[in-house]
Amino acid sequence: MSSVRELVPGLVVLSVLAALARVVGDATPLSPLVVAIASGAGVAATVGVPEWAEAGIDRHKLMLETGIVLLGAQLTVGQLVETGPLVIVLAMGVVVLGVLFIETVGKRVGIESRTRSLLAAGASVCGVSAVLAVAGSIDGDEAEISYAAGTVLLFDAITLVVFPIVGSALGLPDRTFGIWAGLSLFSTGPAAAVGFAVSETAGQWATITKLVRNTFIGVLAVGYAIYYATGTDRADAREIWYRFPKFLIGFLLVAVVVNLGLIGAGTQAAIGTAGDWLFALAFVGLGFELNPRQLKATGAKPILVVLAQFLAVSLLALGAVTLVL
Repeated sequence: MSSVRELVPGLVVLSVLAALARVVGDATPLSPLVVAIASGAGVAATVGVPEWAEAGIDRHKLMLETGIVLLGAQLTVGQLVETGPLVIVLAMGVVVLGVLFIETVGKRVGIESRTRSLLAAGASVCGVSAVLAVAGSIDGDEAEISYAAGTVLLFDAITLVVFPIVGSALGLPDRTFGIWAGLSLFSTGPAAAVGFAVSETAGQWATITKLVRNTFIGVLAVGYAIYYATGTDRADAREIWYRFPKFLIGFLLVAVVVNLGLIGAGTQAAIGTAGDWLFALAFVGLGFELNPRQLKATGAKPILVVLAQFLAVSLLALGAVTLVL
């Protein structure tokens, strides 16, 4: 556990870059959150992450999760009733299709079984978090975990740049684009960043949709544990709960409190402002995490298989979303 003194330098770095990103965003057509990611990635790629700042910068994950919790204050019952069931069905379809695709194609091209399963989890549910959760339930070794996590991080970096450009070229409505991004991207941070790069509405729906996908992490971990079990129970409930995205519960609780009218409009506005700052801080940290120096070499096979899965799932999700919305 890092002391407060160890955290302060890194938090100052995040705060300065986040403030600059908001200034640039206010003065230009660029989204402050896109500028935040670019600033973090730029510093990381040129000078690296100073050792004295590592502890504080690493807290960007907690800031992202807290920002997502506060985002629940902007979710109304009407929105949930209107689109919620549809999002759940689409997310379930994406998870099932993604897992089956990588397991089937990966087996045909000779990717080892456990590595294949870790890739399927990371690409289909919630990125590196799913890789770690499933690895804990199937006894994946460090090499397999690094192989899968490196591939996921590579696609996170690429889709952060490419997806907003494609969405803009397609001219999709904000809600449609947000749901599509939430169904397609691997990790929560990039999904939220891509959505908010387009608009506030797109960012909210990208995050909500991605959170729905994240809830399947426990189901997948248990399923794989049973599949790989050899006479012993490897479905460790404690490990699954440890990896489960618990900020999802906080997001739902905040949404319930707001929709019950237990807080006033002023408090709700303050929550929104706090959430905006937390996202800015978190996305600077996300930029540092996407430092190309830290992306591990993964080889051609997993990259090509995951690329094929991403294109197939993303295109099918785009078709489904445009048809039903």
